[in-house]
Amino acid sequence: MVEFSEREKRQILDYLELLREEINEKLDKYTDFGERCPKYLAEPMRYSLLSTGKRIRPTLTLLACELCGTLRSHALPAACAIEMIHTYSLIHDDLPALDNDDLRRGQLTCHIKYDESSAILAGDALQAYAYEVLSKDVFPKDVAGRCVAILAEACGPCDLVGGQADDMAWKANGAPSLEFLESIHHRKTGAMILAGLRMGATIGGASRLQMEKLDEYGRNYGLAFQITDDLLDVTSDEETTGKHVRKDISQGKLTFPSFLGVEESRKQAYEKVRAAYDALNVFQSDSIVYKCMVGLTQQLLDRKK
Repeated sequence: MVEFSEREKRQILDYLELLREEINEKLDKYTDFGERCPKYLAEPMRYSLLSTGKRIRPTLTLLACELCGTLRSHALPAACAIEMIHTYSLIHDDLPALDNDDLRRGQLTCHIKYDESSAILAGDALQAYAYEVLSKDVFPKDVAGRCVAILAEACGPCDLVGGQADDMAWKANGAPSLEFLESIHHRKTGAMILAGLRMGATIGGASRLQMEKLDEYGRNYGLAFQITDDLLDVTSDEETTGKHVRKDISQGKLTFPSFLGVEESRKQAYEKVRAAYDALNVFQSDSIVYKCMVGLTQQLLDRKK
């Protein structure tokens, strides 16, 4: 893979921070409803959406757009839309009926901070609002329509929600296999990462080869992200991750470490990161955008949270 100089590392960190600031500023503006939205709905929406998330999915959306030669500002509405969908999914996943978590991103989960009904409604509103943002603010309108279709498929019954359903009921599918475990997370985690990349590439006017390579990148990045996330549950602590650890084990979840062991999981994460990196070889390697994509990918192997 790539060894960056200290100067390049600083440039990458500064550029990624700039993207996060742009995303956060736009999310803040989008959810400044004024009197149009009830305060007791707007507050839990903003509480969850504007928390200190890593903004991985929207960042990848902007980077994909730029990699394909278009100004990232054109993809900012799509970046915000995917973060809204991601946040809605976290709000609902944290509910007692699903993962029953009380800590997320170092703060109380939405239903603990407010109540269950507020959390459900906040998630519902964010999901609908994501499509409003895409349909109104992405141009031209045929591209907006394609982005709506990409995101709707990614968070629907065959991808995000289907992956979550299989994750909860995996024992009903008989003896687990690595193929089945990867299938869960290609959908539950990977589908939203792919959707962000696909929307950014679509807005950016990607060629067929560029789209294929970004798909290859996203599939491998998504699995590497999930494997390292599973490893953090085993090897890290609550203060570092901002959420409870050892919870997957206590709930009997099917994870990469529980199925493969810690060392083999680390090996698998490295292989997925390497494959993701290799998929970027069609893009200009001396650009800051390319370097950010590589940097984000290699950072997965050093994740602390």
